[in-house]
Amino acid sequence: MGKRTNMNQRGRVADSAVVVIFGASGDLTKRKLMPALYNLHGHGLLPREIAVVGQARTAGDDEAFRTRMTEALRERIPGFDPAVWDAMRPHLFYLSGGYDDPAMYDALRATMATAAAAVGAKRNVVFYLATPPEVFATIATHLGRAGLVTAGDDPTAWTRIVIEKPFGRDLESARALNHTLRTVFDEPQIYRIDHYLGKETVQNILMFRFLNGIFEPVWNRRYVDHVQIIAAETLGVEGRGGYYETSGALRDMLQNHLLQLLTLVAMEPPISLEAEDLRNEKVKVLHAIRRFREDEVLQSAIRGQYGPGTVDGRAVAGYREEAHVAADSRTDTFVAMRLFVENWRWADVPFYLRTGKRLARHDTEVVIQFRRAPLTLLPDECGQQPNRLTLHIQPDERITLSFQAKRPGPVLRLAPVQLEFAYRDLDGRAAGTGYETLLYDCLIGDPMPFHRADMVEEAWRVVTPVLDVWQALPPREFPNYAAGTWGPKAAEELLARDGRAWAEPT
Repeated sequence: MGKRTNMNQRGRVADSAVVVIFGASGDLTKRKLMPALYNLHGHGLLPREIAVVGQARTAGDDEAFRTRMTEALRERIPGFDPAVWDAMRPHLFYLSGGYDDPAMYDALRATMATAAAAVGAKRNVVFYLATPPEVFATIATHLGRAGLVTAGDDPTAWTRIVIEKPFGRDLESARALNHTLRTVFDEPQIYRIDHYLGKETVQNILMFRFLNGIFEPVWNRRYVDHVQIIAAETLGVEGRGGYYETSGALRDMLQNHLLQLLTLVAMEPPISLEAEDLRNEKVKVLHAIRRFREDEVLQSAIRGQYGPGTVDGRAVAGYREEAHVAADSRTDTFVAMRLFVENWRWADVPFYLRTGKRLARHDTEVVIQFRRAPLTLLPDECGQQPNRLTLHIQPDERITLSFQAKRPGPVLRLAPVQLEFAYRDLDGRAAGTGYETLLYDCLIGDPMPFHRADMVEEAWRVVTPVLDVWQALPPREFPNYAAGTWGPKAAEELLARDGRAWAEPT
């Protein structure tokens, strides 16, 4: 019999708890967190003894908060079922106050006690920080000072804190944040959330690789030519110019989401599906990524910023014309990068990463391109195409295997053929937000899909040389791609120099 894993807990009703959402008046709570809790409740995975305390600086009371969340769910959930929500609505409570006000935390203790008593919740607590990152440390510190992290005389109770990315803006700030969090919480209590890791296709990468004997034997440098990881958005900054000016595409997307996808693709088989065994293997991948020398950065890391253009048939402004963006902004809205994982499995196999805003298509996918057969039996005009395994993460979650077959008829011509599996065919339920699995994992105590402190710091070590060079050599050609295109020409040249090209989204 194999080792027991955290997977054995899945499917059970989550633990009774009080879930405190800091920043509850914000967009994340309305668009993602509350719909995810609604879906979990509808699937029978939440206990009746659960309370949700919304906390924000915005004035309000319990009833106003319940009304706002009801309106948000009606707007965002197809097939919204009032009966499902009516059972959960009374479990919502609200408290207003400043994040740096000690009196607010005293009031929070009383509100949590009232909420727990009203629904019969146990003394388990989840603190969810759906706030701007600059107050993460402030909230954590005040929670510790107020004595809200321990459950007093109940040895069976637990407390967990969930924080959203960004986990710092560079290696130094990430270390500082980790230090502050760990002065209040133990590392197993800290759940650094990445909503990409809640998507079904992402979660399935491990199962796909390690439970199917036909794929794992070819998942290495002998058979794989290269890997592409692409996260393309047609949207601009959508009113978040102030935040994006301090972030950029490298910090906002590549350092966390794309590197995490890379670890899932490249990691070695873990000895079990226990959380720490899995996370240990992911850290090894990050540690094995070749660090850039200064002279390599300009050749292997491409940055871009979008100018005016056309997206989905409508004219859109350039980044510098967006609200709260400087007229001479040097912020990157596009990044492409070539990385190498220097271990036995992946030596000399390039990993190409690309992400950007206002691109030609909304698409997130991982493309495994296999090597050509050792002997090409047909001339080029027969239309030979590479074999590719594509993991489509969004907007449609599916897996496609592309290969070739002869076209019917007397003339020898090849045709591309695809085998495809779509998640909508496996489960007819409405698509979730990507947060359902992550919130559920937090409530049952499975840290596997969350970032550990060393994972965060290793990821920052990968991109720090790039940040340093870009800081020292500001871009002179921004904006360098039109909205609605696939980014700057230099991104195409990055692969062309290697005799490769970006895969066309399918």
